[in-house]
Amino acid sequence: MPQAYIGVDVGTSSTRAGVFDQAGNLLSTARHPIKTWHEAGDIVEQSSSDIWDACAKSVRAAMAEAAIAPDMIKGIGFDATCSLVVLDRDGEPVTVSASGERRRNVIVWMDHRATTEARLINETQDEVLRYVGGSISPEMEMPKLLWLKRHLRASFDAAGHFFDLADYLTWRATGSLQRSTCTVTCKWNYQPHAGGWSAPFIQRIGLSEFATERYARIGTEIVAPGTRLAAGLTRAAAGDLGLNPGTPVGASLIDAHAGGVGAIGGRDGSGGSADVSDRLAYIMGTSACIMATTKDPCFVPGVWGPYYSGMVPDFWLNEGGQSAAGAAIDHLLKSHPGHAEVSAAARKDGLDIIEFLEKRIIARAGNASRAALLARDVHVLPEFIGNRSPYADPDTRAVIAGLDLDTDVASMERLFVAGLCGLAYGLAEVIEAFAAHGVTSRIMIMGGGASRSPLVRQIMADTTGLTVALPQTKEPVLLGAAMLGAVAGGAFASIGETMAKMSALGRLSEPTAEGMADFHRRKRSVYQLLREVDGSSRAAMRGFALAL
Repeated sequence: MPQAYIGVDVGTSSTRAGVFDQAGNLLSTARHPIKTWHEAGDIVEQSSSDIWDACAKSVRAAMAEAAIAPDMIKGIGFDATCSLVVLDRDGEPVTVSASGERRRNVIVWMDHRATTEARLINETQDEVLRYVGGSISPEMEMPKLLWLKRHLRASFDAAGHFFDLADYLTWRATGSLQRSTCTVTCKWNYQPHAGGWSAPFIQRIGLSEFATERYARIGTEIVAPGTRLAAGLTRAAAGDLGLNPGTPVGASLIDAHAGGVGAIGGRDGSGGSADVSDRLAYIMGTSACIMATTKDPCFVPGVWGPYYSGMVPDFWLNEGGQSAAGAAIDHLLKSHPGHAEVSAAARKDGLDIIEFLEKRIIARAGNASRAALLARDVHVLPEFIGNRSPYADPDTRAVIAGLDLDTDVASMERLFVAGLCGLAYGLAEVIEAFAAHGVTSRIMIMGGGASRSPLVRQIMADTTGLTVALPQTKEPVLLGAAMLGAVAGGAFASIGETMAKMSALGRLSEPTAEGMADFHRRKRSVYQLLREVDGSSRAAMRGFALAL
């Protein structure tokens, strides 16, 4: 009987499921939206029950599309955003919301309510902070937990379990309380290289309860991604997903890291094995992660890590990123006065707005490399919700220069390309920070929705000087999650073997057009000026109340 594996990916706005065969070929995909509450003060919340229901609908739809029987599914894996899920001792939702609604029990990764708590933690200058680039982010879980303790103490005390979202999904699927090395190392300050949780750190930052209770609420057993959990799918979870009870479930990955696993180990054109240390993974979705794998730990200020076995077992991971990537481009386009008109024109052509703009832009420019010239006079620092790295400044905000009163599609094209250039320059800053501290790579493999854009890939290649490659699969994040199921189901002995067998590289970027490297160097100098404007303007206004 043919064997197949399911990967489930929970992003910021939707869940997706993909069915793959043992060679890594995609058989089907399905998507289902999830509900998100946005409130003033950088509050972003979700419901774990709603997310699980969306996962179930996605899996059932993908199975129907693939037209295969549950008996063929030999493993399933989950990845998710690094959001915080709070449950009581019976596994029921505990509110994280000022509204008091129980169903709102997830603090989403992009929620920055814990910025003050992150600063308090950073002021300790604890040794543990060396392993997050020297500065913890409010996107991580310890600041969020400290915020709950300080502001919603009843919820903090009522909680029986605090989960990273990906680990919540495997718990919901199997009943296992085991956490993944990936989630707790990269987002919870767990240190597998130094024995695990640091009691002095946890006590120093004001969360001594966790040490006193021997970490029962945050994880006492930490396992490698892909480890088979419990006896597989419970009867209840199998009923929800439309699969067989006992189907193997692998320990989880964070969503971007699943994309890295699904991308960086792929076979090249010669069929040779990959050197993962020579490859960056750039996973671009709502936010973006830039991940480098090294044999020895490298400390890069402002870049998360080094994390031991944070993505690839037995390797160290450095994780840079951009807090707003796809979200920044979407916001730029929606803010343009011609958005409604251009959206209607795109729908008429059967395209989404980005595909419509890109088609026009490349036709005008002649090739993807020269398309950046459209943004000669428009400049964007696209940091709408802060800088994740290498500056680790959550208070950074976007700056746009060069706008005029034009409202036509051509002006939207200029703004769109300028936004892509801004993202590329932020990426280049992270890669240069890597290189300055001994982390070097020859090729960058892109995943996520934006990776399918030749314009995006070429601007990234021209700016960084790296060859940019696509994975052979169009869904590397889903493939990485499915690989967890393949390891759990025993098809392969390790994540490393699975990467080599189930993934391969596809198309490479084109050579940089003549003169474009100099163009980007000059435009980057303007980008740096915008960064200085942002910092200086915030300094000038510091001390004044945000509201009367």
